[in-house]
Amino acid sequence: MARAWQHPFLNVFRYFRVDEWKRSAKEGDVAVVTDKTLKGAVYRIRGSVSAANYIQLPKTSTQSLGLTGRYLYVLFRPLPSKHFVIHLDVSTEDGQVIRVSFSNLFKEFKSTATWLQFPFILEAGTLQRGLVGLAAAGPRWTCLQLDLQDILLVYLNRRYHHLKGIRLCASLLVRNLYTSDLCFQPAVTGTQGTKLPLTPMPREMAFPVPKGESWHDRYIHVRFPSDRLKVPSELTQESRSPPEAVLLGPGPVASSKAVRNSVSPVVQMLGPTASGQAPWAPRPFREVSLTREHPEASSGDGPSVKAPKPFPKVSLSRGRSEASNTEGPLEPWAQAEASDVHTAAAGTHVLTHESAEMEESAQVPVALEDAGSCKRFLPDPVLRLKGVIGFGGHSTRQAVWTADGAAVVYPCHSVIIVLLVDTREQRFFLGHTDKVSALALDGGSSLLASAQAGAPSMMRLWDFQTGGCLSLFRSPMHAVCSLSFADRGALLCGVGKDRHGRTMVVAWGTGQVGLGGKVVVLAKALTDCDIQAFRVACFDETRMASCGQGSVLLWRLRGGVLRSCPVDLGENHVLYFTDLAFKQAQDGCQETSATMLFVCSRSGHVLEIDCQRVVVKCARRLLPARTPGGPRPQKQTFSSGPGIAISSLSVSPAVCAVGSEDGYLRLWPLDFSSVLLEAEHEGPVSSVCVSPDGLRVLSTTSSGYLGFLDTPSRVYRVLARSHTAPVLALATEQRRGQLATVSQDRTIRIWDLATLQQLYDFTSSEEAPCAVAFHPTRPTLFCGFSSGAVRSFSLEAAEALVEHKCHRGAVTGLIATPDGRLLFSACCQGSLAQYSCADPQCRILRVAADVVCPDAPARPSALAVSGDGCLLAFVGPSRHTVTVMGSASLDELLRVGVGTLDPASGRLDSAVAVCFGPVALGHLLVSTSSNRVVVLDAASGHIVRELPGVHPGPCPSLAVSEDACFLLMAAGRAVKVWDYVTKASPGPQVYIGHSEPVQAVTFSPDQHQVLSAGDAIFLWDILATTESEQSFPGGPPACEAGPGTGQLEDAESRAGGLPQEPVPKPSPASPPRLDICARPPKGGDGTRDTSNLGTPRTTCLASHKAFMLAKGTSPPTPSGKRRRLHLKAVVGYSGNGRSNMVWRPDTGFFAYTCGRLVVVEDLHSGAQQLWPGHPAEISTLALSHSAQVLASASGGSSVAAHCQIRIWDVSGGLCQHLISHHSTSVLALAFSPDDRLLVTLGGHGDHTLTLWSMATCDLVSSTCLPEPAYSVAFNPWGAGEFTCVGQGAVTFWLLQQHGADTSLQVHREPVPEAVGAGELTSLCYGAPPLLYCGTSSGQVCVWDTSASRCFLAWEADNSGIGLLLFSSFRLVSGCNTGRLRLWAVGAVSDLRRRKGSGARSSSVLMERELVLDGAVVSASFDDSVDMGIVGTTAGTLWFVSWAEGTSTRLISGHRSKSCLCLAWSPPCCGRPKQQRLAAGYGDGSLRIFSVSRTAMELKMHPHTAALTAVAFSTDGQTVLSGDKDGLVAVSHPCTGMTFRVLSDHQSAPISTIDVTRKECGDLGVEGTDLWLAASGDQRVSVWASNWLRNRCELVDWLSFPTPAATETQGQLPPSLAAFCPWDGALLMYVGPGVYKEVIIYNLCQKQVVEKIPLPFFAMSLSLSLGTRLLAIGFAECMLRLVDCATGTTQDFAGHDNAVHLCRFTPSARLLFTAACNEILVWEVASG
Repeated sequence: MARAWQHPFLNVFRYFRVDEWKRSAKEGDVAVVTDKTLKGAVYRIRGSVSAANYIQLPKTSTQSLGLTGRYLYVLFRPLPSKHFVIHLDVSTEDGQVIRVSFSNLFKEFKSTATWLQFPFILEAGTLQRGLVGLAAAGPRWTCLQLDLQDILLVYLNRRYHHLKGIRLCASLLVRNLYTSDLCFQPAVTGTQGTKLPLTPMPREMAFPVPKGESWHDRYIHVRFPSDRLKVPSELTQESRSPPEAVLLGPGPVASSKAVRNSVSPVVQMLGPTASGQAPWAPRPFREVSLTREHPEASSGDGPSVKAPKPFPKVSLSRGRSEASNTEGPLEPWAQAEASDVHTAAAGTHVLTHESAEMEESAQVPVALEDAGSCKRFLPDPVLRLKGVIGFGGHSTRQAVWTADGAAVVYPCHSVIIVLLVDTREQRFFLGHTDKVSALALDGGSSLLASAQAGAPSMMRLWDFQTGGCLSLFRSPMHAVCSLSFADRGALLCGVGKDRHGRTMVVAWGTGQVGLGGKVVVLAKALTDCDIQAFRVACFDETRMASCGQGSVLLWRLRGGVLRSCPVDLGENHVLYFTDLAFKQAQDGCQETSATMLFVCSRSGHVLEIDCQRVVVKCARRLLPARTPGGPRPQKQTFSSGPGIAISSLSVSPAVCAVGSEDGYLRLWPLDFSSVLLEAEHEGPVSSVCVSPDGLRVLSTTSSGYLGFLDTPSRVYRVLARSHTAPVLALATEQRRGQLATVSQDRTIRIWDLATLQQLYDFTSSEEAPCAVAFHPTRPTLFCGFSSGAVRSFSLEAAEALVEHKCHRGAVTGLIATPDGRLLFSACCQGSLAQYSCADPQCRILRVAADVVCPDAPARPSALAVSGDGCLLAFVGPSRHTVTVMGSASLDELLRVGVGTLDPASGRLDSAVAVCFGPVALGHLLVSTSSNRVVVLDAASGHIVRELPGVHPGPCPSLAVSEDACFLLMAAGRAVKVWDYVTKASPGPQVYIGHSEPVQAVTFSPDQHQVLSAGDAIFLWDILATTESEQSFPGGPPACEAGPGTGQLEDAESRAGGLPQEPVPKPSPASPPRLDICARPPKGGDGTRDTSNLGTPRTTCLASHKAFMLAKGTSPPTPSGKRRRLHLKAVVGYSGNGRSNMVWRPDTGFFAYTCGRLVVVEDLHSGAQQLWPGHPAEISTLALSHSAQVLASASGGSSVAAHCQIRIWDVSGGLCQHLISHHSTSVLALAFSPDDRLLVTLGGHGDHTLTLWSMATCDLVSSTCLPEPAYSVAFNPWGAGEFTCVGQGAVTFWLLQQHGADTSLQVHREPVPEAVGAGELTSLCYGAPPLLYCGTSSGQVCVWDTSASRCFLAWEADNSGIGLLLFSSFRLVSGCNTGRLRLWAVGAVSDLRRRKGSGARSSSVLMERELVLDGAVVSASFDDSVDMGIVGTTAGTLWFVSWAEGTSTRLISGHRSKSCLCLAWSPPCCGRPKQQRLAAGYGDGSLRIFSVSRTAMELKMHPHTAALTAVAFSTDGQTVLSGDKDGLVAVSHPCTGMTFRVLSDHQSAPISTIDVTRKECGDLGVEGTDLWLAASGDQRVSVWASNWLRNRCELVDWLSFPTPAATETQGQLPPSLAAFCPWDGALLMYVGPGVYKEVIIYNLCQKQVVEKIPLPFFAMSLSLSLGTRLLAIGFAECMLRLVDCATGTTQDFAGHDNAVHLCRFTPSARLLFTAACNEILVWEVASG
């Protein structure tokens, strides 16, 4: 009777009177709103933090709901693009409370003894073919039916008793909650319920359904765990729809214990199909069982009425995939959830369900055959790694000999390769998931140790003979840079960096690994000395040596402790040591000389050190010696002078091998009396290694070369060559068996596929190669470049043949027809070019504009040609369409729209790559951005097959074998192989081994091998027997069930209802479903015109160096370059930011911001690296403690709605991640001490504090602060603690992690009234447990973080403290008035235990004070706070030395705006030392400065108003100046006398004065100079003058119309005019007019001769004489470069403000542009 009141159901909200909030609680943004769909009131719960916005029942956690119903019905709707959480507290019969949570925030199922977490995945509705308008705009109302009894029983083996509590957290709409013991069917009406054995949903609980509509078209029903009832087929067929809500969790397996590790099935809601749907529509699910064992396949009873057959029961296991059915033939469309995952190792194969690590989808559609004829994807594996082309990756210093000297061991990214020197056979060690950073081989070649990059570094210990991994363990170091084995292999030592960036040495015991033991850490040690090389001694395994900058250390392992002893280097302590080696004993005898150690340095010094006496025995120096007029260096000697930088050395019993950065490998005797042998390399030598027998010397170079010098024969053999950057594209050639690759290292390389050796190398220094293709019949190679050029190269003559420049953008695709008659290229501007290749001098046939998708990246599968050469396919004209053309005529034959809605991203799907199948099948394959591969009929466009969810990311490259057996895909860092013909394929085989994304895959010309390219080039053998020897199938195999290809096409056509229509014109909005349109008849509309541009002249570019390595031919000397700008340098520093400069004294890394750019500068050489990418001005920077990662943040902009935070790799200078959350600005960034977290602080209306995981760059937590905060910092000596300061309070945060869950505990402490601070503006941590805070009133207060109290405060300045830094008991404070003060705070720690303030005035002492030119906004000091770099709001960076009490400008900014214009005297005056500079000021004065003497020569006042323009005459003897009142004054710069004033432009400010020599003789006036003045009223006056005769006549007067105020939005842009430097009769004008354009006016013809349209009104203008370039700056932060010779334009971004000034240098090699206080220097590439 106790449960009777809850029967048949209970309205929870009504019973507990939620609207009164007496028995329930609400928190945050909870409101009652009216829902249009339900036409009633619902509760809306929203907010950025789910835990802070919720409805809770009952009101307190001590109470209980006491609801005993088995089923809980939640009627809710998630808010679009938001997360929600539902918590249920369920009580078991034994009194245990279990929390059950459902959320779309969870990524995977997790369980503990008291908590179950189920991911709730929302999927957008998929349109059924033939149904239009059924796609929901967002998440739909959902009836979530939870079987609480089964949930506890299945997952925790507990019995359900009652529901204790419910919490509904943001963001969602909720109508009501119901409990019941009855299982209601929400889509069943009362009438249907009387006819069927089902319980209809009560009217009170039911969702309203308009008449004539289906329930499933409007709502979603999710039952969890899955429904086992056998629903009659009539009803089921009416209530099936594509999945929209998915709950992931372990399968409902009956077990006596909790199921924790079983594979997660997918529980999906199935909805309706439309009437008349095609037979291929989804059938009812029977049952899916996923286990780790090998269960027997079972079947169940089928439907009792006539209906399409259901899916059979499918059992997927680790070892096999079986399907059985007792009800007759199976339908050919089932779903399987497994695939094969392979490693690249030969013979290594694991069949497994793809997990999150592989980043694969769980569902792969396949076609199941009859049970008797179903066959596996055999052989398994189908690929075996044969060879790898590549070397290095992380470092080129890792290469060693084996003990017998027969093989070389070296890394290639994440693969370790053993190369047999004589046979060139390779074997591989695979298992690393990142690039190998260090390796070592023991003396007997029995153990191999390797470490991979990344933090923390994972290490592997291998059995070298068998290739098996003996041990996988995590290193205590975050980055391992060097490994060294003891000779017998029982001891392994490693050197690297810990999480704080400190150098660490670790010793491991490895003696028991081969006997089944583990690797044991014997000792660890930290050192402040730099270590570049580390070796274990050969004479004593307990002794080691290391060297680095300014130090050589001898180490010893004794008693489990590593101790070091520095060698007294004397005057050599300033050297930078790079490598070391122990002297080898003769014939294995232990001699006294074996304790000698050789150490080399960058300055050429070689030190010989006695390890027993710990002294330098001898010091020598390698010097360059060159015979006068000699072509090459001669033998080297030791003496004083500039030395050669030695990078590596290796010692044998007889010789010492030395590798140097000049590219030489030299062999010396041990007394270094003379050079025995030397070999020259093409790049700096990075490492050398003498073989054990001393007869061969292995060498590596930083340019990717690996080889050895055979000393008896004096022959150098190259073992391996490598690209030094990722490979972008590849092409194969059939007749010669060659492979061509292009890479980001700007090289084109030709390889022999049989030997994997490089044959040719083409290098481009000015432009990057993007695409490559072979001519099928001739020895010719075609290559497309980033400049838009397409060039052909002769492989026989090793020279460039022809160049075509018909493209305006980077070439994105290049392909030739199989017969070699035609070649096609596409560029990022959307143009497609067709070439005739019938003769070696190929010519252009047609160029079609706007047919290829613009702005598409270069991909190997951007263009595709059918096997017979008749069809050409590409993505375009938009990314949502694929076009098929006739290859000869370029007539459009077919256009396929792929712009369906992607449920994952909510965006329209787009095509990524295209590929033709074999001609007999007539297939066209398209990979899309929604991770699908669609197989189309190339003639009709009908869908033949579809492979959804092939990979989480787009597939950039596809290839189908000629026998149609295999489909290749580039899938992230893996290669996937699909059984292409068999529709019953169980999924792909996945092959891993690449450490970076695979860019291209293809089959070898003989179809026996597979090639994949990315970080390196992998060559795989195909183990399957191909079908090329058999007759080619004309359709699917006979064993397949289901219709043939033609029947499939007919079914697809009927299902989709797709008419054959003319080709539509491109439109901005793509159709919401797959749209296929065939080509119209000839002569119809829809075809695109192409133009024949003729044959251009043939040129060869000098930027390409082609040489054949085998023959040694000399490179040609081509000519011709493309004009463009390269950002070379930046002058300026953004004083608007805060903490936007970082400096690390130990590494020398120095970076600051200038506008939108991150500038990384070498303080010694001044060389800059510019990191662009931010759309707005960068506000702050933060450098990780390991100095490996830099974070930069910028504000919101029109391009990005949210602030961008970019995560940069310091070593490579690349942006690794882009994150955003804040809406207005980011005030501060801070890394946690272990660099695992990043905290960001928003400002100016966005009072949000967020935490990010640096491992995944995912958002960990986001909290909205109640008041503004201005600074944040992590506690360096407290794990998970950080503090932020703001208005009158200090907020302490404690980060707690419970497994994958993260929570924050917050404690806010107000500032004591005695301090009297209104705002806390800065903070820094001091000695534990102190925290220093600066205030806006100039005080510094000190907090005891352990007690959360302020115990000390003193007045540090009379203005706000904007910056605080602490180190070595010294505190640096910077204030808003520019004062920088140094305080001694060593006594503060003792004061926190005292009470009272008697000692405050004497406890803190100011040591130093400096006054800078603006408020201090950023600073970085060394550990001793003796020197540092400080930035101010004046745009200045200062180098501060407290010891000397000095401040030196590193970067200066402009502060005063009184100087408004400048002009240089002309260089033609013949007196370089008398070069002058004229400057106009705001007070009306004009000053003349001497450049050589840097002094002012003259000051005059020709104007009463501010000067706005100034210019010298052509002879430099006259100065023309204009002011804001429109007056133009003519003055003598020597006497200061103003002898003429022109008032023709009075009342309008003069914006430009330009002077040129008068060369046009038919102007009708006399004079030596032509000059013009442009004013703000859009008028330009042109004058001819001869100032020596005091003559000045008006030549022309130009007036331009003024635009409407709405066009210029208030203030008018300036009116600018300039004479054309290459044509004296032309004048160029830009200004506010009716149109945005450049007007070119001819002074002789008195008319406008040309107009150049512009995107915006111009703000600045400059013309270049030599290159005929026109530079225009805009207020929209953009710079445009116009080539007046060709009419082409290029736009450049980089500034953060209006580009108000741009000037070419007289040599036209540089262009300077200015915006606000930032100056960018651009390098102009000449034509």
